[in-house]
Amino acid sequence: MFNELSVNINNAETDKVSIVIPFYNCRYIARSITSALNQSYKNIEIIVVDDGSNEHVELLRPFINKIVYIKKRNGGTATALNHGITHSSGNYVVWLSSDDLLYRTKVNVQLAFMKKNNFMFSFTDYRYINDKNQIISPSITPKFSNKASLLDGLKSGCPINGSTIMMKRELFSSVGLFDESLVYAHDYDFWIRTFLKFDIGYLDQPLTLYRLHRKMGSKRHAKKICEETDIIQNRYKKVLDEFHLQE
Repeated sequence: MFNELSVNINNAETDKVSIVIPFYNCRYIARSITSALNQSYKNIEIIVVDDGSNEHVELLRPFINKIVYIKKRNGGTATALNHGITHSSGNYVVWLSSDDLLYRTKVNVQLAFMKKNNFMFSFTDYRYINDKNQIISPSITPKFSNKASLLDGLKSGCPINGSTIMMKRELFSSVGLFDESLVYAHDYDFWIRTFLKFDIGYLDQPLTLYRLHRKMGSKRHAKKICEETDIIQNRYKKVLDEFHLQE
């Protein structure tokens, strides 16, 4: 089933889940890590990839014995994600942006959803929050009722929020990692590559809180994101137009 709301969350916790948090000069990193540490599902590892930060690094100190901390030269989010994935050991991987938060049951609910439906990749709904962690919106994600509606969404733009996803490790051997030549729209490219090879599960339940603030990358780099989005749409236009949905 493409969309499944009834989820049994009595996981045995036999599967390890790696939560990868790319970090670059983000003042909200402590809140992000705390939301990962507070997961109701306990068989997790939290990997913080410091992408050459020179600000707010001191915020990591209280967590340093509770996370896997990796420092690297600045190269962009795609490089940080790939670094974290490569050094992770979980059967499943979650991406959490350093300014976003996870609901306490995020891993538990989404993992049960994926295992029940045998998905390699899934994403969920989410809500907006402000500087004070206050929810300032209802659910955000368009309601994808089937694979055809997701195909339409991918043709027109990037409909999946990276902080809502969960991926099975085996996915990477088939799809590869994030394209590091794409500084801003590497996520969009990865979603399309995944869609072309696997069924993507959409869980119509908000499990992530996406923070709106003045310094968020989607605002500061909006023009460059649009430019890379155009590149990706041109790259995949023909294959998406010719993609035949399996009934």
